[in-house]
Amino acid sequence: MARQKKSPAFEQSLNDLQVLVERLESGDLSLEESLTTFEQGIALTRECQSALQNAEQRIQVLLEQNGTLTEKPLDGSLLP
Repeated sequence: MARQKKSPAFEQSLNDLQVLVERLESGDLSLEESLTTFEQGIALTRECQSALQNAEQRIQVLLEQNGTLTEKPLDGSLLP
């Protein structure tokens, strides 16, 4: 089975978020710049969380039954 690549939009959002965090941590921003950067970070965080929730909903557990593969949603009941 071919392995799918991660979404470039998700990866880019994570990268952008890291850049914003570094800018905030530098302490070189004015209060207004800090607030604007923080707001951008919150928006990116929400985008990333949404993408992760969508990916989580798509996770399927394949179980072999009678020689065929059956897809079942991951609901936690199969976890130890």
